[in-house]
Amino acid sequence: MGIKDDAVEVRAQGWRTLAALHGLIEAELERALQAVAQLSVVEYTVLDALSRQDGWHMRMQQLARATALSASATTRLVSRLEDRGLLTRILCADDRRGIYTELTPGGIKLLEEARPSHDATLERALAEAQEVPELAPLVDALPKLHAHA
Repeated sequence: MGIKDDAVEVRAQGWRTLAALHGLIEAELERALQAVAQLSVVEYTVLDALSRQDGWHMRMQQLARATALSASATTRLVSRLEDRGLLTRILCADDRRGIYTELTPGGIKLLEEARPSHDATLERALAEAQEVPELAPLVDALPKLHAHA
């Protein structure tokens, strides 16, 4: 294996390690959020992203980026959450093609109920990952990533 091949393998190993950390954390969050709020991780992500917006709404395209979903998957997800009364869609006043998504009072309430479990589970999952030698460097890097964002 040449130098170039070694670099590819190092990046691939880094990606596999990142995927392992993500999978570990997501599985723990999924169990906790289902138990406490009947929410999936991506549903929680939508509610959380909307709660952080100035004015409590965002365009569907922004929501798709925040959840790393396709436009059609985002539309289906928003429809499910809308059916549950957790969010609503609003036509953009200055661009009739634009649609905003906004939390309802029920969505805010459910998010507030779910957030402590989410945060505690995330903290616990990261602490457990810190004990795995292959994952510890990634866990250590997280605060540094946040500082640069």
